Amino acid sequence: MRMTALASVLAIALLPACAANREGTKTASSTREAPQRYSRDPFPSTYRAYGGAPTLVQNVTIYDGEGGRIENGAVLFAEGKIVELGQSVTAPEGATVIDGRGKWVTPGIIDIHSHLGDYPSPAVEAHSDGNEVTGPVRPEVWAEHSVWPQDPGFTRALANGGVTSLHVLPGSANLFGGRGVTLKNVPGRTMQQMKFPGAPYTLKMACGENPKRVYGARNQMPASRMANVALMRQTWARAQDYRRKWDKYERDGGEMPPRDLAMDTLRGVLAGEILVQNHCYRADEMANILDMSKEFGYKVAAFHHGAEAYKIADLLRENGVCGALWADWWGFKMEAYDGINENIPLVHNAGACAIVHSDDPNGIQRLNQEASKALTYGRRAGLNITDEVAWTWLSYNPAKALGIGDRTGSLRPGKMADLVLWNGNPLSVYTRPQMVWIDGALMYDANDPRRRPVTDFELGQPGEGDVK
Repeated sequence: MRMTALASVLAIALLPACAANREGTKTASSTREAPQRYSRDPFPSTYRAYGGAPTLVQNVTIYDGEGGRIENGAVLFAEGKIVELGQSVTAPEGATVIDGRGKWVTPGIIDIHSHLGDYPSPAVEAHSDGNEVTGPVRPEVWAEHSVWPQDPGFTRALANGGVTSLHVLPGSANLFGGRGVTLKNVPGRTMQQMKFPGAPYTLKMACGENPKRVYGARNQMPASRMANVALMRQTWARAQDYRRKWDKYERDGGEMPPRDLAMDTLRGVLAGEILVQNHCYRADEMANILDMSKEFGYKVAAFHHGAEAYKIADLLRENGVCGALWADWWGFKMEAYDGINENIPLVHNAGACAIVHSDDPNGIQRLNQEASKALTYGRRAGLNITDEVAWTWLSYNPAKALGIGDRTGSLRPGKMADLVLWNGNPLSVYTRPQMVWIDGALMYDANDPRRRPVTDFELGQPGEGDVK
């Protein structure tokens, strides 16, 4: 009797659910099935901005990152954001006040081309994870999945170079090298704890000598520059077809097309969601890439290295493409032979977007000096660019090319409080960061050993915490 009664109760309780299921079945059969969508970001950022106490840095020279300069100025930041800057700024009650007399404040440096974490220190074969050289077309790989957060290069870039954000790219062995990732330069146990929240993904592409050298040596396509372009065009044509199929499916439903992780990346580029960062040295090849981008309907955010960018500075300006360049690296291979020291200032002077980048674990620690060299070369050539305008090459321009210029890269109220207090003129070889803040949190203080970040890898080793 008790079992019968219980069964009756359960049957009564299940009636509404059964009716709902029948109704749901009826509805599904009479309407088009909703298409299944895949996640655009299956590895989301878990970065947490800690902010910090309201802080006023006063009596400093300020470069705002967008070309502005304030003498005897002050900048106030609180809750991780820039609040106010100018010559007369009042500290709120309880704020930390720093007298920076004789010092400079700038936005934190952003390196748009780094391999930290993918080619970390120690530089051993076990850590060499930046190139997937199993094929020239590898857009399915993501640089972030090789990032080792314990790379000591991150803390060196912060303390020695004032780098608050950086963009980690795959290497340039492949025509399509994979996705790049933008990181906040903070200690993390995982890559996702460093991942810049909301930053667009990027696609690393490469043209010229590297792909044809790597694969030509294997008697494999591409073995020539014409094969470079042919294989890129062939791949983009496949991507267009893939995009059409998925767009139709997500619009109309029906049978879901097969997933292809490589094509997912390229579809994102064609949709404008993923930004192309293109390794390319020669002017003629950059012009070819621009024509190809128009053929297939995508945009190049920046050409990287671009030893001959000065020859097509007008094309860069007309197409809204940045040149992420070295100050004076040239001649180490044929496609770099025609590089000149005036490259960056000439690109800037033509009205195009110029960026100083490193591509080097040591160079990232002195990007301010690299900008100073480029500025000096330009002035010797008669290009009178001011110091504060040259700082755009280090902060705001790379931020724009990475799709994060609305949040960082310059000292504007409401933007992230990513900034550096320098102990002298930041374009001097004798100057070092005094203090570095990321999202308003004090990450480095030259006078406080407790504010010198150390990776887990370095803990317990001789000289741990030393910044050299």
